[in-house]
Parts: sequence; structure tokens; C-alpha cells
Amino acid sequence: MPIRPENRDRYPADWAAISLGIKERAGWRCECQGECGRPPGHLRSEDQRCTNRHGEAAYGTGSLVVLTTAHLDHTPENCDPGNLRAMCQGCHLHYDRDHHAQTRAATRAQAAAGQPGLW
Repeated sequence: MPIRPENRDRYPADWAAISLGIKERAGWRCECQGECGRPPGHLRSEDQRCTNRHGEAAYGTGSLVVLTTAHLDHTPENCDPGNLRAMCQGCHLHYDRDHHAQTRAATRAQAAAGQPGLW
């Protein structure tokens, strides 16, 4: 997922290498085991991991899978490998759904109060 310009400074300078290492650890396959909240049909029965692989057709949509690196605690500064998970774009968006809703609500509240937005 693209990093928003206002968050760029929150990521370490070697983020690209860290992210690459997580994707390699995952064998270029989504590591989600259902924590994203998507229906379980996208999980492989053998290991309960999402079936999506980078560069292949996505389960359900057929769109091209782009593997991303998700911060499980939504904190870009926390790059501990245990906090990072390789996720396809679908799982990552679903996993971050509540976090994005909170960010939108905060931005709208600031706008309603006449304060400058977050971006």
C-alpha cells in the first residue's frame, strides 16, 4: 500500500529492505490467517493462510495480487518482524478497515471544527 506523504517520516530509511524481507519470509504469499475479517473462502485448508500470491490472480476478483507489508499495530515506527505481516492488498485493506474509519472520523471532526486537515 502506498505510504502517504505525511507519514513518510514515520518509516525507517531502510523500509524497502525490511518490507522485502517480510515478503521473502512469506514466500511471496499472503500470510493472513483470517485476522482481516474476510470470509474464510480465501483461506487454504492445509495451512489456513490466504491463497493469494504476489503477481497472480486474486481469489474472488481475478485482479492482480500485490503483496504488501502490514503493521499489525498500525504503528509504522514498530518494525519488529513479529509486528509485520505480508498481506495481499485485499486482506491489508480489510485488516486496516477500522483504523481507516477512525482516521476519516478524526479528519472530518477537524474539518468541522475549522482546523486544517491531516493532509
